[in-house]
Amino acid sequence: MLRPWPLEIHLDKKLNLALYLQIADAIINAIKSGKLASGIALPGSRQLAGLLHVNRNTVIEALNLLMAEGWLITIDRKGTFVADLLPEILLNKTVKQKVIVGDDQLIPHLVFDDGLPDSRLAPMTDLARAYREIFNRKSRWQIMGYSNELGMPEFRKAIAQMLNFKRGMNVSPDEICITRGSQMAMYLAAHSLFAKGDYVMIENPGYKPAWSAFENAGAALLPVNVAGDGLNLDEVEEYLKNHNTIKAIYVTPHHQFPTTVTMSLKKRLKLIELSNQYGFTIIEDDYDHEFHFGQRPILPISSYENAKNFIYIGTLSKIVAPALRIGYLVSTPETILKVGKHRKIIDVQGDNIMEEAVLHLINEGIIKRHLKKTNLIYKSKRDYFESLCNQYLKDKITFDKPEGGLAFWIVPNSKINIPFVCQQLLHKGIKIMNPENFSYNNSVSGFRLGYASLTEKQLEEGIIALSEYL
Repeated sequence: MLRPWPLEIHLDKKLNLALYLQIADAIINAIKSGKLASGIALPGSRQLAGLLHVNRNTVIEALNLLMAEGWLITIDRKGTFVADLLPEILLNKTVKQKVIVGDDQLIPHLVFDDGLPDSRLAPMTDLARAYREIFNRKSRWQIMGYSNELGMPEFRKAIAQMLNFKRGMNVSPDEICITRGSQMAMYLAAHSLFAKGDYVMIENPGYKPAWSAFENAGAALLPVNVAGDGLNLDEVEEYLKNHNTIKAIYVTPHHQFPTTVTMSLKKRLKLIELSNQYGFTIIEDDYDHEFHFGQRPILPISSYENAKNFIYIGTLSKIVAPALRIGYLVSTPETILKVGKHRKIIDVQGDNIMEEAVLHLINEGIIKRHLKKTNLIYKSKRDYFESLCNQYLKDKITFDKPEGGLAFWIVPNSKINIPFVCQQLLHKGIKIMNPENFSYNNSVSGFRLGYASLTEKQLEEGIIALSEYL
């Protein structure tokens, strides 16, 4: 039986702070002060909503946030409890256990990644429930054997429906291959398109793991600089005039990696025109399409009716959890046939059980609700990160507030020693990505800072530390 909750929360509806955040902050303060000790049970969401005279969904949102940040835990059929290991305790423990062997082996307690989602928000309870349901079926034996190398037909159908309804595309299940993450999709695309002596144009700065896949297939890279509205198409045209074996261009037009800029409509249309004229394929990596905080996301280049030569790559890993490797590749039936043949060489089929489980989450609307919830959380974190930049880095950096994605691109206003800054921060237990990781044979002065997987306290600590060196 749940203990009565010995804490009063006073909500101020006139305060410029969402009610669910007021509830979450009050519970955190009660935990920090010792009023709520580890292992204490909280009342159910209905009871708490009645006590506070708010909508139950408001309470659920607050509890979900606290569970995502590690303050609370749930135990099936028992309820919600204050966690045994609290975020601050874990953080202090990590710092104390840090072992310093050398500059290249320092163990950071705070990492600015390149824009990963917060895995603590992953709908693991729903996914586990879907797994159990699969194994409880009488026909469960049917998914334990070999299946199509392109992925389960029903799962491909669900992806096709999502792309057609949400991204303005017009594709069928036969034009989709399900992969173990977007990097496999990149690898398969490369080996289906390129041979030794071919060229591929790439964004600079850009995404090096994709470059590695292209080079592994025998292609040589042609870097194209990125401007404020996307690729420099004058450079693209110059390459096309001087090279006869350019087979493709690799782009991240929605939120360019790493700079986060969105390619303008004018440039999108021009790129399609050039693709049709010269016959090269547009490899479009839409790695974080779901995370958009404006009125609506920009539709993919591959959704335009006049786009004849395209390979579209997306992922569900960032939606569910990065560790669950599910990506997809979309193209013409002819290209998908080639992709399937290469797929069978390295991986006979995908993860049937995972595809079935995620399909269940899609059909039950769980993915849709999860995205709605997480986008609100990430939007709040984005706005908070912006406020930190304005507070601690004012006049030190230039940046544009991104309309989507899970990272900022900040550029120092003065010339700095980037390797030195990265090294000094690492000595403080803070890791940021060296901009050279995005560069093709030239220097890059900006920093890509992912904010979604960090707490507000961690974000502030990191920005304050960075401000000392800019």
